[in-house]
Amino acid sequence: MKTLKVKLTFTEEILGTASSNPDIHREFIASKAADAKSIEEEVAAVGAEEVADKAMTIFPKVDGKPVMWDYQIKGFFKDACGMLARVTDTKSSKLKAYRKVIDGLVFPGPRKILFEVPAGSESGNCQRPLRAQTPQGERICLANSETLPAGTTITFNILIMQDSLEGVVKEWLDYAQFRGLGQWRNSGKGRATWEEVK
Repeated sequence: MKTLKVKLTFTEEILGTASSNPDIHREFIASKAADAKSIEEEVAAVGAEEVADKAMTIFPKVDGKPVMWDYQIKGFFKDACGMLARVTDTKSSKLKAYRKVIDGLVFPGPRKILFEVPAGSESGNCQRPLRAQTPQGERICLANSETLPAGTTITFNILIMQDSLEGVVKEWLDYAQFRGLGQWRNSGKGRATWEEVK
C-alpha cells in the first residue's frame, strides 16, 4: 500500500457541478449516496438557500469555502482511464476491469477536498449554450455555472492499495492537463497540472 499526496493546480477555470436547487440535488445524491448521513451532509454543503439562481451549478461549501467531494476525483480517474485505455502502450490500456479496480483499490481523500483560491480572486460565472438533438429537432438552452479561476489548487491524498497501480494513477493525473475536472471539460475547463508534495 502507498499513499500519494498530490497538489492539483488548475490551469483553466473550473466549473461547479452541484445543483443549486436543494430538491434536485437531494434527489440526485440520494440515487448515488451509500447512506442517509451522506445525503444530508452533501445537501447541507450546497447552501442552496443563499443562491438566487436555482438553475445554476455551484460548488458545495464548508464554512463558506468551496469544496470538491472525494468521489469526484474517482470519477475523473475513471474518465481518464477509459480514454487512455484506447491509446496503445499506455499503462491504462493494460488495466482490466478498470472501474472495479478504481472503486476497490484507489481511494482519494479526505472526503471534502478544499479549493484554495488565489489571493484576491473570487468565484465567477460561466454561461454557455447546451445543444441536444431530440425527436422534435435541435434544442438549445443556457447553462450557468459558478467558476473558480485558473491558479486555484486542491491538495489531497490518494491511497493506492496495490503498489503496481502507482504508475497508472500518475498517468491519470498527467491526463488532467488535457481533459480536466468539473463541468464542460470538453471545452478545456478544469484542466490542471499536478505535483507530488511531501
